[in-house]
Amino acid sequence: MTPTVARAAAARPAVAAREGVVLLVAAGAAFLALLDATVANLAVQDVTGHFRGASVTAATWIITLYAVTFAALLAPAGRLADVVGRRALLVAGVAGFTIMSALCAAAPSLAVLLVARALQGVAAAVMIPASLAVVLADTSPQRRAAAIGAWSAAGALAAAAGPAVGGVLVDALGWRSLFLVNLPIALTILAGVRLLPASAPRSGRLPDWGGTLLLGLGVGAAALAITQAPRWSWGDGRTAALLGGAALAIVAALVRSSRHPAPAIQIELWERRSFAWANLASLFYGAALFPWLLVGVLFLVDVWDYSALEAGLAMTPGAIVASLVALRAGPVVAARGPRPVVVAGAAVLAAAGLLCVTALPADPSFLGFWLPVGVLIGIGTGAITTGISTAAALSVDARHFAAATGLNQTARQIGGALGIAGLAAVLDGRTGDGVGPFADVYLLCTLATVAAGAVALRIVLHHPKEPA
Repeated sequence: MTPTVARAAAARPAVAAREGVVLLVAAGAAFLALLDATVANLAVQDVTGHFRGASVTAATWIITLYAVTFAALLAPAGRLADVVGRRALLVAGVAGFTIMSALCAAAPSLAVLLVARALQGVAAAVMIPASLAVVLADTSPQRRAAAIGAWSAAGALAAAAGPAVGGVLVDALGWRSLFLVNLPIALTILAGVRLLPASAPRSGRLPDWGGTLLLGLGVGAAALAITQAPRWSWGDGRTAALLGGAALAIVAALVRSSRHPAPAIQIELWERRSFAWANLASLFYGAALFPWLLVGVLFLVDVWDYSALEAGLAMTPGAIVASLVALRAGPVVAARGPRPVVVAGAAVLAAAGLLCVTALPADPSFLGFWLPVGVLIGIGTGAITTGISTAAALSVDARHFAAATGLNQTARQIGGALGIAGLAAVLDGRTGDGVGPFADVYLLCTLATVAAGAVALRIVLHHPKEPA
């Protein structure tokens, strides 16, 4: 063995250990951000009872405000991370999330709680693209696909398990425990970030604030319209105004970005065909995934008479399977590329959807129907999530990892808003009518899944050269 080979062999354990720390820190940040997107869903009644005079409608804003700020700022945060440095922005995001979690837990009034939740959503939007950019930039190229699988697994587990975790915590310890539980995790992540390699900021200009504001307002208005429409009704003028304003703001942001020297949206990334197809697949996947997660809980409560906590727990096995599959999907993507993984996942998920469309039982059958179908859903979502995230991230060079992640996640959020709109339109006035309305929602989810799989057939990864 030559001295050079010997030194390289001796260095491998240290490199592997460093990359393990990087992945653990980044996956932890993704877990926190996505856990808080759903963990508060079962806290509304408890919050209403705690603050005298608070209505249920007002308390639901603890969910809405987080979702709106999170969705609105994903793309701008990704662009910002590529300019100021991925580690610096991750530190800022996790620190802000920690402070806002503490403020949520100690909130003396509903107004303070709502402001803290909105700012917590801002911090979460920063954490997602910055955390994946850290993984991609600080992991060796041959291990990146597997690392994305682990990062995706953390997010998949958090988003789907949130309702069950929230239900248990609220039932046992009260609503403040939902935010207190974040603190030890967030502080551990902050300590871990100090061990990450420093990332020098880019020399480029900060993103155009005008375009960033337009994009944030557009996506935020769309998210607000979708989340509030079930309460306002789809015929309400506020819903139409928000959706119309959202479309105008997003179009204006795109036009402005096409002309600005430091655009808020890096439109040129869509010139890479693999990235453009991955974003379109993410849009369709979001249109399937978001209503899929919600309709399951609604069906269990409305038709099978499960409690909210029981419904959340019933969704947990699928979340665990999704996480395990995402972990395994990373190496498969590395070996065979994202296209077969996404297509296979879409086929499995569509099969689960068809079972729900044709055989959804009116009487409770957890072991006979719900659990096996949940396993199929977990397999499909775990594979699709990892495959699409990998395709989007690895379609660009290292300078644009965070921007690509932000745009891809934004596409998924917009797709999810459209999917939830479809769910609301189908179920409007039909809850209490048995299985039929829910089967119709599953049909919409299945069609969106098939569309995502069809688009994924066009994804061909040409690995861009790493910058010197």
